[in-house]
Amino acid sequence: MARITVEDCLKKVPGRFTLVHLAAQRARQLIKGAPTFVKTDNKAVVTALREVAAGYLCEADAVDAQKK
Repeated sequence: MARITVEDCLKKVPGRFTLVHLAAQRARQLIKGAPTFVKTDNKAVVTALREVAAGYLCEADAVDAQKK
């Protein structure tokens, strides 16, 4: 599988801070055992970024996570 880049993720999420927050929140969920949206053998943070780049996570998910 090709490398994931921040630029790939920023096409789906408007800002770097939002991207970091979203990826960190999703990585925590993955570490706790949440199912993945993309098939990969990478660590939780890379998997979270792959999910963002694939369009499974968006800015609205980050806003919802901030409200919790």
